[in-house]
Amino acid sequence: MSTTDPSGARDRRARQRTSQRKVWNYTPELPIKMAPYWDWPIKPLVSLKYLLRSWNPVAQRFLYLVLAVVVWTWFTPDLERAQTLSFDWIFEIWLRNLVILLVIAGGLHLALWKYRTQADEYRYDMRPMAKGSKVFHFKNQVWDNMFWTLGPALAFSVFWEALMWHAYANGWARMITFEDSPVWFLTLVNLIPIWAGLHVDWLPRLLHVGKLYTWFHAWHHKNINTGPWSGLAMHPVESFFLMFDTMIFFLLAGHPIHVLFLLFHHVIGAPMSHAGFETLKLSKATKFGLGDFFHQLHHKFFDCNYGTWETPWDTWFGTFHDGTPEGDIEMRERRKKIWQNT
Repeated sequence: MSTTDPSGARDRRARQRTSQRKVWNYTPELPIKMAPYWDWPIKPLVSLKYLLRSWNPVAQRFLYLVLAVVVWTWFTPDLERAQTLSFDWIFEIWLRNLVILLVIAGGLHLALWKYRTQADEYRYDMRPMAKGSKVFHFKNQVWDNMFWTLGPALAFSVFWEALMWHAYANGWARMITFEDSPVWFLTLVNLIPIWAGLHVDWLPRLLHVGKLYTWFHAWHHKNINTGPWSGLAMHPVESFFLMFDTMIFFLLAGHPIHVLFLLFHHVIGAPMSHAGFETLKLSKATKFGLGDFFHQLHHKFFDCNYGTWETPWDTWFGTFHDGTPEGDIEMRERRKKIWQNT
């Protein structure tokens, strides 16, 4: 008698697909694909096409850059004032970043979660934000998330930005202009998202080790289902180092627009990527790419997808989850091997 059972295999796959639908209300097209930058052999044309698509005007990356230009031009203190540390110009940065967070994180929460302007369309996880749970301060997930976002995370965003303005004003960091170095200026704009992804990968990967997880990163993982306020809701130690990657500009010549562009990957990117929805419907015909299913899988399954789809480390270290039921099985098998070797 044959040892194979095609019909049984089909039934198992069907059950896996049914299980996947129960886990997620919505997913993007699966399997998730990584950016082609790190493919071998190198595919320069494919990578170039991917890069050009990533600058879609109705996408997050373009928004960060436009906002960085606007903020630097009209809503940032003159560098002459930053030569000396003083409360007035630092407070202006704090007030501006507060408004940005209230508009982005607060606006998304009101639209998607409170007033449900698009109901459950494009929503990943159908579970509501937690209430009455002792896991969260105030026994309320949203209030807890807002406290850590508008408290430590906001303060540290101001700290790193003010430090860079003080450094530029005093010549401790080399500042360039587009007119002086147009090629490097544009090159840096394209490298910053990858640099931000590398930092976002290695910070949580480090914080998943032993007591570092228990002491610090576990605070962020209380948010198994995420909303806009969850992105920056973390232990103060983690939120301090989240934006530490701006220190790259002490090594590389840059412009304040580059600094803001990098910071906005965290200050704005975190609320957007944790919004819990793949897409924000602006109109019947216009949609804005919002959520990050790649990272949503990290919150759901804990030990996968530490970085972004633009960085290679998850693929290289075997922690990449492509979002499929087969990917769930691979993650479970990997965990078994780890437990057996400990």
